[in-house]
Amino acid sequence: MVSMVSWDDKLDRLLGAKSGNALESALGLITVGDLLRHYPRRYAERGELTRIADLELGEHVSIMAEVRSCTTRNMASRPGTITEAIITDGRAQLSLTFFKQKYLQTKLLPGTTGMFSGKVSRYKDKLQLTHPDYKLVGDEEDGAALQEFASGLIPIYPATKELQTWTIANCVRQILDQWDGVADPVPEEMLAEAELSGLSEALRRIHQPNSWAEVTLARNRLKWDEALALQLVFAQRRHSAISRPAPVCPLKDGGVAAAFDEVLPFTLTDGQREVGELISADMSTDHPMNLLLQGEVGSGKTLVALRAMLQAVDAGRQAAMLAPTEVLAGQHARSLREMLGELARDGELGAPEVATRITLLTGAMGAKERKQALLDAASGAAGIVIGTHALIQDRVSFADLGLVVVDEQHRFGVEQRDALRTRAAGGGSPHILVMTATPIPRTVAMTVYGDLKVAALRELPKGRSPISTSVVPVAEKPAWLDRVWQRIREEVAKGHQAYVVCPRIGEVEGEEDEAPPKKKSKSAKDSKEPKEPKGGESDRRPPVAVMDVAPGLARGPLRGLRIGALHGKLPTDEKDAVMRAFGDGELDVLVATTVVEVGVNVPNATVMVIMDADRFGVSQLHQLRGRVGRGSAAGLCLLVSEIPANTSTRQRLEAVAATTDGFELARLDLELRREGDILGSAQSGTRSALKMLSLLQDEDVIEAARVAADDVVTADPELLSHPGLAGMVSDLIHEEHAEFLEKT
Repeated sequence: MVSMVSWDDKLDRLLGAKSGNALESALGLITVGDLLRHYPRRYAERGELTRIADLELGEHVSIMAEVRSCTTRNMASRPGTITEAIITDGRAQLSLTFFKQKYLQTKLLPGTTGMFSGKVSRYKDKLQLTHPDYKLVGDEEDGAALQEFASGLIPIYPATKELQTWTIANCVRQILDQWDGVADPVPEEMLAEAELSGLSEALRRIHQPNSWAEVTLARNRLKWDEALALQLVFAQRRHSAISRPAPVCPLKDGGVAAAFDEVLPFTLTDGQREVGELISADMSTDHPMNLLLQGEVGSGKTLVALRAMLQAVDAGRQAAMLAPTEVLAGQHARSLREMLGELARDGELGAPEVATRITLLTGAMGAKERKQALLDAASGAAGIVIGTHALIQDRVSFADLGLVVVDEQHRFGVEQRDALRTRAAGGGSPHILVMTATPIPRTVAMTVYGDLKVAALRELPKGRSPISTSVVPVAEKPAWLDRVWQRIREEVAKGHQAYVVCPRIGEVEGEEDEAPPKKKSKSAKDSKEPKEPKGGESDRRPPVAVMDVAPGLARGPLRGLRIGALHGKLPTDEKDAVMRAFGDGELDVLVATTVVEVGVNVPNATVMVIMDADRFGVSQLHQLRGRVGRGSAAGLCLLVSEIPANTSTRQRLEAVAATTDGFELARLDLELRREGDILGSAQSGTRSALKMLSLLQDEDVIEAARVAADDVVTADPELLSHPGLAGMVSDLIHEEHAEFLEKT
């Protein structure tokens, strides 16, 4: 049967230019397939209200709620009225604010239920929607769109301020009325084995369900499509890697690796020993090792990487270590030289018989230094080359690259991480060791790093001090901020040091200046009226900045202490000078951006204050606090935030404060983040590849799809005999996502 409407038909032709352009500009939906793959985020059931406590500040939401009250008053500062409605889910309340719309008192009557759509903002420490759009259940005009759902299940779509969920639902309904279905890309035998419905049926059920059972059936099929598409990509990569040669780097007796182990001043943990043996075995083969090493902050990943690099050196090869920032690259170069001692002095007078040389290469080096570093890498004089993105440039060559270590892999772009894969001698691929201090749940590792072995270091070396973490709710308790600065003074008086981390650099970026940290003024706190928004304006202030906080602290609560500032826009020599000064104890307080998130090791630092902590993710907060408690004294991390209590964002901060188990926090992070963030859609700039599949909850689906994908690719590596599956990969994994996955 020929469809009246095909999968690739343009929406503007079918829905009209106005609706088509709105869908494209607001959500990037251009074709019928795009719209039908724009699944409802959730469903509102007739009589069931949305949990207000789950709302996120700054999020655009569509919620079902009941009107509790509606009042209007004159504005004191200018002509006009403010109408405020209070809506409730029976447990919590939310304020709706309308300017110059007094007539709403006759529509938003107490007891009325409706759907309200807008951006969550804050006023006087309470959540509100300002000028929200709404549809009222039972209203003859406004409620028509809601009443049409005879089943009582109302789909709530991901929407925007310009395009509401009920408008999207209306467009979907118009398309489905004309659509006869689409050819199923998944073979019938695979569907039968997995007990899945057809694609056309699933798409109709997901948009127009008659029951929760139909929603479940539709979700099961659509989850399978996403899981299978991802696993097909990884299965092809695994198949391709089998035939790619790698430099053999067997473990050698009497080499620099053995000499290093002999002078280690401590005993390796069981985890470090086990992971080291795994890496050693993989590097001894002619197939490229591709290993993801995850471990807690301070678990000794760098030591494991160094031992692997020395094994490559003993085999006559070179090792390259790629770091995301110049600060971290320099820190690695210094710490590895310190760890190796005389074993890092190859070519120098009096060096041991077995030794190597460490060379640092960054983009900001002077011409003479850079020329020498390039020569060391190309000639093989440097056994270990450490650098930033400068290592990736085409003119950087290696004599015989055997191992690439990528530190904090999530901080690199796709092409940057991929560039060193082809640098092995003879056109082969070097062994790859990817490290992260952000623990990754198994399903994420299986999905995002589908071609990598995964190893974990959970055991912390002896001697690491405990870190206590507390949330500082300055909106509710502004005096607590004074206590934060007092705690820093107390630690400095004991001879210790402190970090103050800010989300933003400040004036260097050309951003607006922010006042130094202080209590809110009474006029700001007790303002009589909310500000009327203009053109989508948010009432949330910009995040605090290093260039404002540092001088503000020096003039104010930390006057007299030695304060330094560090951020990514500083010249390299200034960054190095600041880090050396802090490391040598010449600074008491370092005010910095997240440039200190990884690799910075100052055992004397005991306090970290994270300003606007709600602007950071769970894993990032965990990484940051890992900079303290690295010596004999206990660490303290203070999470400063203005976010109100009983919000999901505040609960996230409290969860970070409640545990130092990075693996538990990684699971929490996955629960809170959108799946697409994990797949790199933020990097690629496209819509998420995962709209239905949950990396946390759908482990069984992912595992089954992995087995099925392996079977298909083993028999048909290029999917030439499975054009439907090849098309599904293209449909679900957009080109940019495919590049991201292919090069991860």
